[in-house]
Amino acid sequence: MKYYLKPTALLCFFIFINSVVNAQAVAHDGRSGMTLIKSRVIIELMKGTVNDAQVRQIISTYSPEGNFTGIDYSDLSREAGFPQQKHLSNLFSLAKAYQTSSSAFYQDAGILKTIEGAVAYWVAKDYVGDNWHDNQITTPTWLVNMLLIIGKDLNRELAMKTQKMIGRASLDASGARPSGDRIVIAGILAKNLLFLDNLDAFEKVIKVIEGEIKFSTGERGMQQDYSFHHRVDRVNNTTSYGYGKYANAFGEWSFYVAGTKYQFSKEKINQLVDYFLEGISKQQVYGIYEDVSVKNRDITSKSVFQPRGTLEIERLLISTDYRKAELEELIKLRKGEIKPSKSFAKFFWQTEHFVFQRPNFYTTVRMFSTRNYNMEMPYNGPGKPTHHRADGTNYLLLKGDEYHNIWPVYDWQKVSGTTVLQKPKLHGPQDIQKKGLTAFVGAVTDGLYGAVAFDFKSPHDGVEAKKAWFFFDEEYVCLGSDISSDVKLPVATTINQALLRGPVTVMQEGQQQELPAGSRKIEKLKWVHHNRVGYLFPAPATLQLANQVATGTWASITDQKNISTALVEEPVFNLWFNHGNSPASASYQYIVVPAVDAAAFAASASDNRSIQILSNTGQIQAVWHGRQHMLQSAFYKAGSLQVKPGLQVKLDSQGMVMFKTAGNQISSVTVADPSRMLKRINLTVSGIYNVKKEGVICLPDQLKKETLLIIDLPQGPWAGSSVTLGF
Repeated sequence: MKYYLKPTALLCFFIFINSVVNAQAVAHDGRSGMTLIKSRVIIELMKGTVNDAQVRQIISTYSPEGNFTGIDYSDLSREAGFPQQKHLSNLFSLAKAYQTSSSAFYQDAGILKTIEGAVAYWVAKDYVGDNWHDNQITTPTWLVNMLLIIGKDLNRELAMKTQKMIGRASLDASGARPSGDRIVIAGILAKNLLFLDNLDAFEKVIKVIEGEIKFSTGERGMQQDYSFHHRVDRVNNTTSYGYGKYANAFGEWSFYVAGTKYQFSKEKINQLVDYFLEGISKQQVYGIYEDVSVKNRDITSKSVFQPRGTLEIERLLISTDYRKAELEELIKLRKGEIKPSKSFAKFFWQTEHFVFQRPNFYTTVRMFSTRNYNMEMPYNGPGKPTHHRADGTNYLLLKGDEYHNIWPVYDWQKVSGTTVLQKPKLHGPQDIQKKGLTAFVGAVTDGLYGAVAFDFKSPHDGVEAKKAWFFFDEEYVCLGSDISSDVKLPVATTINQALLRGPVTVMQEGQQQELPAGSRKIEKLKWVHHNRVGYLFPAPATLQLANQVATGTWASITDQKNISTALVEEPVFNLWFNHGNSPASASYQYIVVPAVDAAAFAASASDNRSIQILSNTGQIQAVWHGRQHMLQSAFYKAGSLQVKPGLQVKLDSQGMVMFKTAGNQISSVTVADPSRMLKRINLTVSGIYNVKKEGVICLPDQLKKETLLIIDLPQGPWAGSSVTLGF
């Protein structure tokens, strides 16, 4: 059977829709279902136009030996990135041209001979890269895709010789670990079984793909909080492996098998929708752009700033109506048809990652603890300076491109939000990945507001600090206390390091001025404004501020080969506290006000925006927001806190507390235990309350005019999440 297809957008659209609409009518049995699935896969592979000029260029590099000139076939190292795959991509391009009726090479005998010669060359050489991915995913993917398009026209004996290479995509392969890679490898295997027309084996593989959508908390895969761990190091991989290799691969196959006897259950598809909306999109800026805070070693690769695609969402909508309105809204956001409108706070307690969004800003805090590692190892070369990117990283994005491709010129010891020893140079790449040394790392949140606490001890340099962030509608507060180091080098807390966009204005000793380019120490600083973000200091502070061009190279931040050594120049804004050499008990406090112009910020900065910093010590860090009538607090040990006259809160253990008031009464309380050691939390508040809820014991004391609340905390895979009580 031959497939002669015109890959026009209109034709593909109608074929896709027609295949889905008619699927139930034609694909009840396995054979017809498999035929339909195969046609959908081939249509997907044939998408896009063929550029005949590029095809001619490929042919011009073909040699009689069967290889293509210009490809380094000799270097199979991890750092080289498997340049041999260019041979395979050339094969696919030629095969696609051969089967595209609008191409000048359609059914051309000469191009078929070239393809067969290049296939024979590859089969004879059988290039095996040092990276397992090259052999178990890359090579089998290109080969099986080529076979699905042109395999029936190839010499049968030659086509079957590729099975040795394709067969390395096996469920028994080393890379077929549970989660993303297993789905990808199973997908390659399923495509090959379509080519081989093996009905029984195909059905078994589809069941394997369906079975990978599940909670695998504590192991590889989707966690109970909808984050994703690709490895057992528990590093956040939600928007990398958890997106492309897990969610998208499953979504692709859910589309292919829709309406056939092989279709996935609604339960599994709907769980994928939940993961997509609660995990993936909430770790993307407004659900549109990639979030640099969740990137790992790939942050040192040059990227393109653009909205994420909509195909995966459209495929989900074909398979289910579950949460349809939210999925459709996400499509409109990514297409630029509507503006962001959602507000939320989300803590991924299995991953130590906090996200806070309002319609006009998006910010995150990334941490690590005794339960997880800080960062990926720099597998295959990229990511060599990423040691401190989980040390309480706090990125702030309004548009989404504030840090875009800043990395060649970035000061990697001044990562936004972190407190870091300023060494002569970073440790080696082999010392990037470290497990956390403290357990009190987490957040309290009711889904709309939240606070984050980080009992930080650097496994790299021994710096210690109590760091906390408190998030409100129009601003957030950043506190640090008990900052210490026994190394005779400076320690810096970086407020923000981002691309310089426009003027930098400061208020110093009652004088407002716009700074010229340069780097300087500024004393008695009240506030700084840059790129629609204000940084407010409740007490006049001494800071370092740089607004100048920085230089570097892409090659300097990766050990990959063939990376540009050209000098990169970018203007950078950098604002930080210098705590001095070997600080013993340093501290900081500042308020970040996003999405505000300089004039409006200057006008509102004089009153600290109704924010009171109640405590910033190694025992308690707490903030009261007067306009929002809200307390947010972190108790590193048992203690009490006077919020305002007539309102006190006490804990008999470590924990975090957030509450809102209406008049003199508390209207809701949210608690959490970042240490994950407690089964319940004992909270005493001023006033008499009666709460009747499962998991809560309420003991009002009329004599003391206070109420003890004994609140059961989540356990098992939910340990570290929050509990909210409405009064």
